[in-house]
Amino acid sequence: MAKPMTFVCQSCGAAHSKWSGRCDACGAWNSIVEEVPLSSGPGAKAIGAKRGRGMTLTDLDAADDVPPPRAASGIAELDRVLGGGLVPASAILVGGDPGIGKSTLMLQAAASFARSGLGCIYVSGEEARAQVRMRATRLGLGDAPVKLAAETNLREILTTLEAEKPDVAIIDSIQTMWVDSVDSAPGSVAQVRAAAHELTTFAKRHGISVVLVGHVTKEGQIAGPRVVEHMVDTVLYFEGERGLQFRILRAVKNRFGPADEIGVFEMTGEGLSEVANPSALFLGERDNPQPGAAVFAGIEGSRPVLCEFQALVAPTPTSQPRRSVVGWDGARLAMILAVLEARCAIPFSGLDVYLNVAGGLRVREPAADLAVAAALLSAREDVALPERSVIFGEISLSGALRPVGQTENRLKEAAKLGFSTAIAPAQAKATGMEGMGVRHYPDLAGLVGDIFGAG
Repeated sequence: MAKPMTFVCQSCGAAHSKWSGRCDACGAWNSIVEEVPLSSGPGAKAIGAKRGRGMTLTDLDAADDVPPPRAASGIAELDRVLGGGLVPASAILVGGDPGIGKSTLMLQAAASFARSGLGCIYVSGEEARAQVRMRATRLGLGDAPVKLAAETNLREILTTLEAEKPDVAIIDSIQTMWVDSVDSAPGSVAQVRAAAHELTTFAKRHGISVVLVGHVTKEGQIAGPRVVEHMVDTVLYFEGERGLQFRILRAVKNRFGPADEIGVFEMTGEGLSEVANPSALFLGERDNPQPGAAVFAGIEGSRPVLCEFQALVAPTPTSQPRRSVVGWDGARLAMILAVLEARCAIPFSGLDVYLNVAGGLRVREPAADLAVAAALLSAREDVALPERSVIFGEISLSGALRPVGQTENRLKEAAKLGFSTAIAPAQAKATGMEGMGVRHYPDLAGLVGDIFGAG
């Protein structure tokens, strides 16, 4: 009986029943290679014939299993994203665009962990040790007690980590690691998957926290198979526009803390510096309200963050109006435009629409619907929104406004920054907010008629 074979794309990880020159999933050429499934491999019969030693079972309330203490890095924004600090024996994956500052952040974190008394090893697979030392000197970290290595052979790395027994090991990056037992080039799907599995297993077995740095694809996903994100305990994305100095570290998965928590940094000549008040950073000057600008009171993880939506509506010179979005979901913008036309009789046909979130922040909350609609109407009618006002609320397809969570936290953050008026859904509950007037609207048509005199 012929053994079954699987053909796997080394660019995206898609499995195929037969070999072809081009992957149907990602379009890459000459990236499909043959892999032998475990069920037909040389160890399949041995696994089925020989029984293991069994597992040790405990109760959920076992008194001897004390939760391990977290190790604070000393970088408050990083500790916030990690859920309060680094958990021993955890595996963390950090991804981001090239040149966004991943290596800089990891080197600063390594120096901070080492200065707090933790043993830290920084392994670079992309740079020579002299190059890493050069960056450390520029960042003022040359005296930090960090042990440095430049290596890509995973067997050598694990042997060294087992002998040194550090508390934290940083691998920069996982795409450069080479597992000699896997017959494929470094950076391929098989190599990345095998290296991530070995490092994650090593972290759990030896109680060492391992931080893996990963590159991202042009779609913004971490390069390699998605199974790597399932292996690790925490997945962090380092976001930001290259032309802006602001960087956002976002937790998209965290087994030891809240997901969607963010940390805000500013890129300077001395490295990444923390931003304690990101709301003031993303807002800028608010003395002279302009048409097309709306301030959204959002929630990122457990932190309230205020940001500004900027809209521009102009007649289109072409037959097909343009819809351009930066920092928000383009499909949701199309939905808001359809609701405005169907429920409020305000057409946007024949008009180009541009929407931008100031400061490079990416907003994923449905609570931003009302702020987007207000910015679009303000730009279309060339009328500024009420001065020192914040807006939040979700819009349904019927045009009704739906309440959102953590209303009081949004309003407290707005009041702290000097805002005096909030525009929110009618069901939004806000008590004890002195100095903050809340204008409630049951539907989008009520807001349009009240502020813009239409609808």
